[in-house]
Amino acid sequence: MSGERADVTLSDGTALAATRWRGDGPTVVLLHAGVADRRSWTGVADELAADGLDLVAHDRRGFGESPASAADGDATHLADLVELLDRLGVGRAFVVGNSMGGALALDLAVTAPERVAGVLLIGAAVSGMTDDDTPFDWTPDPASGPLMEALDEASGSGDVEAQVRLLAHLWLDGPAAQSGRVTGAPRELFERMNARILEVAAPDGAGDAGLDTWSCLGEVATPVLATWGELDIPADEPFYAETARRLGRGPGRVLPDVAHLPGLERPGLVADLVREVVAVARN
Repeated sequence: MSGERADVTLSDGTALAATRWRGDGPTVVLLHAGVADRRSWTGVADELAADGLDLVAHDRRGFGESPASAADGDATHLADLVELLDRLGVGRAFVVGNSMGGALALDLAVTAPERVAGVLLIGAAVSGMTDDDTPFDWTPDPASGPLMEALDEASGSGDVEAQVRLLAHLWLDGPAAQSGRVTGAPRELFERMNARILEVAAPDGAGDAGLDTWSCLGEVATPVLATWGELDIPADEPFYAETARRLGRGPGRVLPDVAHLPGLERPGLVADLVREVVAVARN
C-alpha cells in the first residue's frame, strides 16, 4: 500500500501538505518531530502497510512542503490539526507523536479527548514543560553541551552545512554516540529535512497554542504509552520519565540502541509500538 497525497486547505487559505495510506482499520495520525517533517514516517507506514490501518501524516506549518505562518499570524498547530482531521473526515484517531509531535498529541488529548483513541509518545516534549516543579534541573550533559554550543556558533555564522551535521549528531546519532552512527537513506533524509527547516526559518514558538499541558498530564484519560530512545539526549531523559510518571501509565519504556528519531533508523520497532497501542486500546 503506497501513500497518496491528501493535502488540506485550511480555513485561512493555508495548504498543509499531507500523505494518507488508506486502510479499512482505525486511523493513526503520525506527528513529526521538530527536526523532521512528514517524510520521517514513510518507513513506519511502509512497515504497517499490510495491517489495514488508515495512516495520516502531515507537515506542520514551516516544515516540509507546508508554508510557515505569517509573522503576525495567530495560527496554532493544535487548531490546524483539529481542522485537518475534520477535513479528512477523521472523527477519532490514535495519535503517534515524536518530540514536538508528542507535545501536540498530548495537547489534543487534553483539549479534545473525544478525538483521541490512544497515544504513543516517542521522546515527547510537553507544552509548558519546566523543571521548576521537579526535583531535578535541566543542565546540558557533557555529551550534548559542546554540540549545542557548536550549533549556536554555526547558526550565528549562517553555516547551514555545519548546522545540519551537528543536528544529525545530536538528534539522529545521539550525542554520546559516534557521529555518523546512522548512515544511508535515513541520514540523507534527515539532512534534506533539516536543510529545508533551516531554509524556512520559522520563528521559535510559531504555532504554539500556549497551553500548560505539563501541569495537567494526570487528567489525560486516554491510553498512553510513553517511550524514548536509549541514545537520546541524557539531560532530557528525566523529563521523559517524569512525563510517564505524571501520566500514571507505568514507568515508560526505553527503546534500545536508538536516539531521538527511532522511526527513521528502526521503522519496524516503531511500527510494532503502533500495533501495540492500537491493540491495547481496542481490547
